[in-house]
Amino acid sequence: MTKQVPAKRSWKKGGCHCGAIAWEAALDDDIVADECNCSICEKVGFQHVIAPASCFRLLNGKEQLTTYTFNSGIAQHYFCKHCGVKSHYIPRSNPDGFSLNLRCMDVTQFNSVDIRPFDGKNWEANAGKLAQLSKDDG
Repeated sequence: MTKQVPAKRSWKKGGCHCGAIAWEAALDDDIVADECNCSICEKVGFQHVIAPASCFRLLNGKEQLTTYTFNSGIAQHYFCKHCGVKSHYIPRSNPDGFSLNLRCMDVTQFNSVDIRPFDGKNWEANAGKLAQLSKDDG
């Protein structure tokens, strides 16, 4: 059975560098990505596009993923075992969804992309600003 996609969204593809991991997500055509300055995101250049779990499907590579956790252990950072790219993960701020790395998607799939800074160095004070992003409004 095919999932219903809310009218304002369409399926966008993403994945790792070597192609072992491929996924698609029902995302708006005009998006805002958060560029976080926390200790891990800044080092790997992650640009967050957060989606509800119901709007994400892993197409291939589940067995090629490895998981990294730190600090609270809540966030599940998924990396490709082959190329090391983190194309998506389950964030602590949105455990009911996925954070997708805009850098692992072809931006021509979108009408517009706005990148805004997110102060992840002060995560506890700012995480609440992201909580609604994984709510399925469709």
